[in-house]
Amino acid sequence: MKKLLFTTTALALFAPMAAQAADQAEPSSEIIVTGTRQTGMKAADSAAPIQLIGTQAFQSVGQQDLTQVLAQTLPSLNFQGFGGDTANLTLSAALRGINPNDTLVLINGKRRHTTANLAVLGGSPYSGSATTDLSFVPTNAIGRIEVLQDGAAAQYGSDAIAGVVNIMLKSADHGGSFTATGGSNYENGGKTAATALNLGFKLGEKGFINVTGEYKFHDYTSHGNYDRRFFYADGSLKPGQSAVVTNGLKSFPGYPNVNNINGDARYSIYNLSFNAGYDVGSDAQVYAFGTYGNRNAKAFENYRSPSRVSGTTSTGTTVYPLPAGFQPQENIREEDFSLTAGIKGKAAEWNYDLSLTYGKDAVSLYTINSANPSLFAMEQSASATPLTGLQRNFYDGQLSNSEWVGNIDISRDFDLGMSKPLTLAFGGEYRQGNYSITQGEYGSYAFGGGQSYPGFAPTDAGSYGRTSYAGYIDVAADPIEHLHVDVAGRYEHYSDFGSTVAGKFNARYDFSEQLGIRGTVSNGFRAPTLAEQYYSSVNVGPGSTFGQLPPNSAAAQLLGFPKLKAEKSTNFSVGFVAHPLPKLQITVDAYQIKIRDRIVPSGDIFGFLDGFGTNGIVSQAVLNALISRGVSLADASSYAGIDIFSNGVDTRTRGVEATASYSSDFGEMGKVDWSLGANYNKTEITKVNPLPAAVYNAAAGQTDLLTQTAKDALTTATPRVKLIAGALWNVGKFSINLRETLYGTTSQHISTDGTGNCAGGDTATCRNMKIGTTFITDLNVGYKVTPKIRFDLGANNLFDKQAPTMPTINRGTTGERPLANNVYNAPLSFTPWGINGGYYYARATINF
Repeated sequence: MKKLLFTTTALALFAPMAAQAADQAEPSSEIIVTGTRQTGMKAADSAAPIQLIGTQAFQSVGQQDLTQVLAQTLPSLNFQGFGGDTANLTLSAALRGINPNDTLVLINGKRRHTTANLAVLGGSPYSGSATTDLSFVPTNAIGRIEVLQDGAAAQYGSDAIAGVVNIMLKSADHGGSFTATGGSNYENGGKTAATALNLGFKLGEKGFINVTGEYKFHDYTSHGNYDRRFFYADGSLKPGQSAVVTNGLKSFPGYPNVNNINGDARYSIYNLSFNAGYDVGSDAQVYAFGTYGNRNAKAFENYRSPSRVSGTTSTGTTVYPLPAGFQPQENIREEDFSLTAGIKGKAAEWNYDLSLTYGKDAVSLYTINSANPSLFAMEQSASATPLTGLQRNFYDGQLSNSEWVGNIDISRDFDLGMSKPLTLAFGGEYRQGNYSITQGEYGSYAFGGGQSYPGFAPTDAGSYGRTSYAGYIDVAADPIEHLHVDVAGRYEHYSDFGSTVAGKFNARYDFSEQLGIRGTVSNGFRAPTLAEQYYSSVNVGPGSTFGQLPPNSAAAQLLGFPKLKAEKSTNFSVGFVAHPLPKLQITVDAYQIKIRDRIVPSGDIFGFLDGFGTNGIVSQAVLNALISRGVSLADASSYAGIDIFSNGVDTRTRGVEATASYSSDFGEMGKVDWSLGANYNKTEITKVNPLPAAVYNAAAGQTDLLTQTAKDALTTATPRVKLIAGALWNVGKFSINLRETLYGTTSQHISTDGTGNCAGGDTATCRNMKIGTTFITDLNVGYKVTPKIRFDLGANNLFDKQAPTMPTINRGTTGERPLANNVYNAPLSFTPWGINGGYYYARATINF
């Protein structure tokens, strides 16, 4: 059925159709401001590939989250379906298969600050992400989105290697809308609710203010069933467990499904935004816009048995204060704030724009429903009677990231007798950033801290800052008719790693109104985020302890890891734009992105590995580094080690992006807007830096900076092919939006012993998990009760395609377990369409 729907849609795109009504607006005719300094540039005339996303796209996506809207609209963008630890509380998206940090996000053309919550766990395509959190941008506040799919560091500075997402806020001075959405996954939980109110007002006779309020709620989802530490795959208890453990399991809510670690976090988000402007005289406008967001999110961690927390009284009696065991949760309470103010206008033929932006994201972290085993044992030993009032909730500390950005942009058109006036633009930018880690309360980190996520210790805490300044020049001209040329250069200096120069040349030539070619050559850079440079923490699991070592720390340098430096990129693209038929537009762009000194998380680097050699020590230097930072190894019965960010690899990404759109009018049968978008994207690793000698151990298989799993995260864990075909049919009061998405094959190697050490292929120690080509169908049906009231019913993943699950190995033996982690039948986390299956929703919209 799904293949039939897709085939029908794709074929219909190129079938003979009636001409569209002449007065229907085309997205390609809209004026753009991204990727060009010229005024009046249309998307259809752009020399660089750019896609526009209008408000209609938000109507057909059930989850009212901006990242979901982009992922379901853009073939070159992939969404993170599941994250480990705190990354599960702040999910992100990646453009063209490159790290999310390499895509710059702008609001009304101004740089947006980034999250303080760094995704540190390796082995994911989104590892290391600390990019802009799009959940704090209300979707009802957005007028349109311009996505520049081209390197643009010469125009915008750091981070614009893969492209730029420019979110343009609504500026209406009247009217508004109210929306209410509710939905749920077909199975696995995940109830959602969202409401939003947008209103526009006049400010006197010369100004406007547009305000939006939004609330979003998402409940837990849960996947998998039994925990392999206690159960076989059929749900029967494994032998040899104490009565304390088995009785605790049986009394735990949900038995035998005691471990809910695999699934979405529960969160609630409140957002407020405004966009305002006021004309001053005839040629100037003062403006301001900003957002405020508040999030409370919780995610489950691994279940702990009753024996994990115990103590002995001074009289020799053993005490188990949590007789049913416990399942800790990670909890964040986050505030996000941004404010921009400026003035723009025209003076003596010169256009100017001066602005100042401040943004901050603060994440307070808590471990709840947990316990500190060592601290309890020490306290219990001093008492003759069982203690009560065990501390279960811990404040782990706070992560904070803030940034000041000042901009001045100046441009002017000069009539030099060419086909069109030459545009000269130049300007400057000053940035001041700060990143800080505040230590948690004593019980959160002392003696190993709270189970699942120890708090930040005094050795983790610190405050770090840097400044940068930049200047740019951009010249755009049409020297002869039908030829457009744009040349830009930028110099930027950072206080922590020095200077960089970026340049860009792009051109477009139109042979006729029906065919034009375009191309770009550029180089760029990405400065390491302060979080990547200085983040420090400890991750504790059942039997394991891993420390996230800051690459700019003295301990990292002693192990042989250098401080982080900027990534450098070289971008090439070439393509064409065609209008072979009225109302039909086709674009095809091929590209190559080379990144040198790409910042990546390492694979797990072990200091201790149970069963290795005579004492399990793989690298004493690693253990010394952990101890020097105050990390307790009390829980490290199986593994102990570090993870670290480094400029570890060079990569080359090659791909092709293609789009086609057509509109047809069937008279009384309505109008249909057809669209087709496709992306082919292949990333290869061209160089991997060697592992420092202090941590190298060939006998333990610790010979590479990146494990095969980590390499796959860069190359094969996101689909090389993604295709989106859509048909929007408007007839009378009804609208039907059908979208079919094809996800190509993805794969990732997983080691059978849990170390991540495997050389590739399917062997006794390594499994290559593959997800085949998959079609996902989305459907939205809307009905206008009146011109101002509309109801929508829809489904994303209509046919409930579930994520493949982790296989069970060693079946029929006492070592029976899932290939990775603790829960049988858990979904593969790199599933490109997400882990939750089908989602249905209903929405009501009232326009004022």
